[in-house]
Amino acid sequence: MDITQLIPQFGGLIWTLLAFVIALSVIVAIHEYGHYIVGRWSGIKADVFSLGFGPVLWSRYDRHGTRWQLAALPFGGYVKFRGDANASGGKDDSAMATLTEEERRQTMNGAPLWARALTVAAGPVFNFALTIILFTGLFMVRGTVTEPLTVGDLRPLPAVQELQEGDVLLAIEGTEVPGFEDGFDTFLKDLPQQESLTYTVSRDGREIDVAGPYVYPPLATQIVPRSAAGEAGMEAGDVILSIDGAPIFAFDQLKAKVESSDGESLGLEVWRNGEILDLAMTPKRTDEPLPEGGYRAVYRIGIVGGMFFDPATEVAGPWEAFTGGVSRTGEIIVGSLSGLWHMVAGNISSCNLSGPIGIAETSGAMASQGGQSFITFIAVLSTAVGLLNLFPVPVLDGGHLVFFAWEAATGRPPSDKALNVLMSLGLVLILGLMAFALTNDLFCP
Repeated sequence: MDITQLIPQFGGLIWTLLAFVIALSVIVAIHEYGHYIVGRWSGIKADVFSLGFGPVLWSRYDRHGTRWQLAALPFGGYVKFRGDANASGGKDDSAMATLTEEERRQTMNGAPLWARALTVAAGPVFNFALTIILFTGLFMVRGTVTEPLTVGDLRPLPAVQELQEGDVLLAIEGTEVPGFEDGFDTFLKDLPQQESLTYTVSRDGREIDVAGPYVYPPLATQIVPRSAAGEAGMEAGDVILSIDGAPIFAFDQLKAKVESSDGESLGLEVWRNGEILDLAMTPKRTDEPLPEGGYRAVYRIGIVGGMFFDPATEVAGPWEAFTGGVSRTGEIIVGSLSGLWHMVAGNISSCNLSGPIGIAETSGAMASQGGQSFITFIAVLSTAVGLLNLFPVPVLDGGHLVFFAWEAATGRPPSDKALNVLMSLGLVLILGLMAFALTNDLFCP
């Protein structure tokens, strides 16, 4: 075997690991900083803030006496508060016994209930805040679509098209173009799915008719990680000319062909920068949420479509971008909880749950598709980490909050014996879930 054949695979592996480490480090740092800063505000002192585990590569002490460090294994992090037995928490009885009343107040175990609860809850809250901030920034960068709909950057296509950047779309095939947010999708459904359409545009103060492709051609603007299209070697910017020899001109035609494939292999003729490629791929069965609730099983090849041009945009206001970020974060939380519930109920496949290998592959794929895609991935993963940590499982933040709720209701914390048993059970549950997710990564199609 020629060892040079391994170089592209090795390079891809390094890129995947690097993207995964960057994404995880950002999310973990924000999560742990939430614990740290709210703890400090609440009068609880931290001895160590560590990004990573294992041998320490670098460290320094700040003026508050906290040791900030980078460790060799960049797959997590922790805050060790004063009086904790170790990085996982727990009470160091011998150390606590030597402290004065004032010093005990500065420990996690000796602080008032409200301070402990706020400190623990801050980690997931900071994850959600990171998601909102990232989406707000993305909305501000992307802007909002200009009305009336105006042509921005044109995408490379094999078909001849006469539109130009700055053209204002007035009508297509003689029908007036509605507002982008006011019935545009319904308007598209009534257009003929053919190779060329007549566009009436306003250009330089003149109203003219020009030829152009279908508004949503069978164009791949993005390839979904770990999809049939990705495995077949498709790239963003590819245009599908035909499926099994039948020409297609609209993305909906591609979608219909894939959905009716029943999982059988499809032969695609693909245009890429003037070159024609023949690719074969087998659609994968996937579970998609329905607007009215629930899920449906469909076949997909993992291509995200788009118009043959980027619409011209205008800057989104800070409030509009912020509310959009909050709304998007809420949608991710609701969708995640719904998906988890349907997996537990057996309504959808448990293969929808990815483990570390799947997450790492997705991070590498999203990073390779550009900065905005990678930032979107970090935002979604940050929400997932925050949500997971709120589950009422001992060893997770949500489990600690349940213990605090018990203490608030009864006036006393759970006994050390009960805590040890519950924490052990929680650890077994989490390790079991991780093993199950890893099995999905290795054996799910």
